[in-house]
Amino acid sequence: MTDINFRKDNHYVSQAYLRHWESSPGKVFLYHILVSHENVPFWHEKSIKGIAYHQHLYTRHVSGTQSDEIERWFSTDFESPAELSIQKVINEDRLSTDDWHKLVRFLAMQDVRTPARLTEFFQRHTEESIRKALDETLESLPEKLEKMKQVAEPGADEKVADFPLKVTTEIREGEEFGIVKVETVVGRALWLKGIQHQLNNTIEVLHQHKWTIMHPARGMTWFTTDKPVIRLNYDSPKKYNFNGGWGSKGTEILMPLSPEHMLYTRIGHRPPVRGSRFSAEITNTLRRLIAEHAHRYVFGNIADSEVPTYRPRTVNAEDYKFEQEQWQRWHAEQTESEEYLFSGNTGYPAPFVLGMF
Repeated sequence: MTDINFRKDNHYVSQAYLRHWESSPGKVFLYHILVSHENVPFWHEKSIKGIAYHQHLYTRHVSGTQSDEIERWFSTDFESPAELSIQKVINEDRLSTDDWHKLVRFLAMQDVRTPARLTEFFQRHTEESIRKALDETLESLPEKLEKMKQVAEPGADEKVADFPLKVTTEIREGEEFGIVKVETVVGRALWLKGIQHQLNNTIEVLHQHKWTIMHPARGMTWFTTDKPVIRLNYDSPKKYNFNGGWGSKGTEILMPLSPEHMLYTRIGHRPPVRGSRFSAEITNTLRRLIAEHAHRYVFGNIADSEVPTYRPRTVNAEDYKFEQEQWQRWHAEQTESEEYLFSGNTGYPAPFVLGMF
């Protein structure tokens, strides 16, 4: 029986967040970076409910069944707690320590859960890198097994039950040593496990930074994208990248919260007073960088005529069709791999997924 409350439409940009760019009730303007035909308008006004999501993006296997617990975790632990705090930012109300904490947690979640970050995950975790990691794990396995005999850590089984790793052994009768085979798949389950680690552990470094709220220059506004958190290393107009780390000194981390508000820090530096405005020059530079940083979409409360100049779109029917087909196959392919990893069968796993999008 299908659970009617199961959350299969997984929004990778919060709907409540996008509502701060409403162009009309329940809608925002959408700029497509990849289109199938040149006659597609640059901007569409679209329902917030019907954009920035993929089905089963965060679905995973738990105890042999499909689970939407990750989607619900995002909602209850990150999105919902931050809604009031974001509204206080927009209302120019005083922010408590708890409000800043919730804002930073929301930023962290939005940073790690997008399709763009999924693509980066596939590009980073090649078959070679995974094999190396598994070899290192196997080398240290005897020592770890010995320690496990001596100390039984409470809850250890629960911690590894959903880790996408299949371990099988082969020991022939009468022989002292056997074979241990370890398998994994670079796919959804491994990606989601990494997100959990980042949001449960690595996130703490973000709370050590000094955060503020910045405004654009008067008469200018922020738009946002399907990759709304920028980790910027900026030296000059011709020397910059978006590869900054959560704890890298000098990296600027920024996220528009509304057309008038941006959550901002420069790691290792005291931030401007809350409510300060960037100059017109810096505002224009940041607007361009926000557009450049987008993956597939830019969202705004107006059809901003400057966005196409900042980020010209790509017209390619084949690439557009290929990407749509990849997403249509996403859930079935990932489910097949996960069923293998979390089952007791001895068949062959689905191949490594090295880069889909």
